[in-house]
This record gives sequence, structure tokens and C-alpha cells, in this order.
Amino acid sequence: MPNVGKSTLFNAVSNSAKAQASNYRFCTIEPNVGLVDVPDYRLDKLSEIVQPNRIVPTAIEFVDIAGLVKGAAKGEGLGNKFLANIREVDAIIHVVRCFEDENILRDEGAINPISDKEIIDTELQLKDMESVEKKISRTEKVAKNDTKQKAILDVLVKCKSCLNEGKNIRSLNLQGEELEAVADLFLLTGKPVLYVANVDEASILTGNKYSEALTEMAVGEGAQVIVMNNNIEAQITELDSDEDKEMFFSEYGLTEPGLNRLIRSAYQLLELITYFTAGVQEVRAWTIQKGWKAPQAASVIHTDFEKGFIKAEVIGYDDFIQLGGEVAAREKGKLRIEGKEYVVNDGDVMHFRFNV
Repeated sequence: MPNVGKSTLFNAVSNSAKAQASNYRFCTIEPNVGLVDVPDYRLDKLSEIVQPNRIVPTAIEFVDIAGLVKGAAKGEGLGNKFLANIREVDAIIHVVRCFEDENILRDEGAINPISDKEIIDTELQLKDMESVEKKISRTEKVAKNDTKQKAILDVLVKCKSCLNEGKNIRSLNLQGEELEAVADLFLLTGKPVLYVANVDEASILTGNKYSEALTEMAVGEGAQVIVMNNNIEAQITELDSDEDKEMFFSEYGLTEPGLNRLIRSAYQLLELITYFTAGVQEVRAWTIQKGWKAPQAASVIHTDFEKGFIKAEVIGYDDFIQLGGEVAAREKGKLRIEGKEYVVNDGDVMHFRFNV
């Protein structure tokens, strides 16, 4: 919703863009986009052994989108503009106000994270209902004589029933052909969600009654809540030296920025994993989907790697670290030669053989 700390959080999390944070509604109109490094201690460990010329972390894209108000599905506020932008993302981080501050505008009355969450859900459900009903209308005409279209219609009716009950599409846990049946709709409530409870400074470690209520609600739908103070996170990112940051952490009793937890959680929410390439030129992290096989993993380096894939040399991360690098891993038989059916594990250190 407006004025809950979205742009402040975006400013803190983003390495490549700065959003304007102001105390008025719809300050953010066009979406701000930032490419953010994924914090991973394993890169440093690998680099200590390899001593590369450079270290390249993997990254995830964050988009700061305008706040949503009641009635947005019917065009209130920035309405349709917001909903069009959010269709393009893979997951939603819902920033929820869990702090009191009379200086920050709020038209919805007393602080109530559950009500705020329900307003957002309702607006997204209404928009999804519009999309589902339109496709039902189109599909009904051809489903009578087409088995495939009849199956699609059945999934659409299932989705409509879910939305009519005030539930989100993700609660249906659609898989396989069911998921394909509605893929073209980019359903908003079908996207995975992560909640950020933006709390007051005093509650940064313990949370408060608002964040506790939000967490209880989120547990019921299998979602995660990250408790943080967005202003403090923004201040941390503006500190130049690691020493200053350590002093800041100590002052607030923190062990790391809440942003690190947020970025890692977003990465996990999207079911992404990391594999590494490690050589003198660079140690680099690469993002792939969990469950990808070796040729698919190779394609993120270059599409030719997948087309001409022969074999992959693989060393588990723990083996690489414990044995002190590739040479020792090879000598100890910990370097494996894997083929096209190998499913890549998180942390694998890989080298690909391919034909040009």
C-alpha cells in the first residue's frame, strides 16, 4: 500500500538505481528497477583459494512499483497501471506497515497489517477474476468439440471458484498442464509472495504486535515474513566502510543487514540455486532454476554451451573448500565427470566441455 516504506526499502536494496522516497501517495509512478547482488559467503571462500583477478556475484532484479489502494482493480489510484506492471514480475514482496508514525500519511485509519494485506489480496483477486472470466467466455465457445480446450475450461472454472471464495490462485498449487492452462493470464495471485514487516526501530530484533499478527497470518498460507526497519537498512547502505557498518550492527544488535536475509529469501522463493565457475580469471556465481540439468546450466554462460554440450567437470563446494582447490580434488577423486542428465546441485563448482 502507499507510504509503507517500499521505495525506502528499494533504495536500500538496490545497487544500480535510486527511487524517490517521499511522503505522498503515488510518489512512485513508473517502476524503478534495480539489479541487486545476491550475498553469498561461498564466493569469498572460493576466492581465497583460487586468488582470481575478479569476483562476480550473481544478481536478482528488484522492481519498485507504485502503491495499491482499495478500488485499484476498478481504476482507483494508479489502478490498472500498477496491475500491468506487477504482471511482469516472477514473485511479489509485499511490504506491510507495522509501525506507528503520525507524520506518515495513512488514509486507512489505525495501523492494521492484516486489513492492509486483505485489501491487496482482494484487489489482485478482482483483477484475476476479470482475466479468468474473459478467458472462460472465449474458451466455452470452442470447448464443446475440443478435448484440450475442455480441460483448459475445467482449470479456469476451478480458478474462478477459488477466487469467488476469496482465496488466492497459489493456494490451488497448480502443476503441469493445469499451470499451462492459465500461464498466458499471468495471474497475480498465482505468484509466490514474501512479506516484509516494516517495524519501528525499537522492534527491529523482537518484532511487535503488528509483525506478530502478520506472521501468524503468513504461516497459515505457507509464506515467510522478514522483520526489518527499512530506514535503518537504508542508512546501512550509505555507510562507506566495513568498519562503520560493523559499529552500526553492534549498536543495533544486528549480525548482518536485514537486506541480506531479504535477498536470500527472494532467491529461495523463486526456487533459484547457484553454481560456480572458478578460475584465475574470475570466480563467478551463476543463477539457475532448481532441478536444471547440466546442459541447461551451461546455457546461462552461453547458449552455445548448451547446444554443443559434451560433459561437465563437477566438484562439490564442500570438497573444493576442504581439499583446497581443483588440483587436490582431482587427485582425491572428488572431481566427477557428469553427462547431460546430471541435475546440478546448489554450490557445485563446474567446468563445461563443449563443441563449438
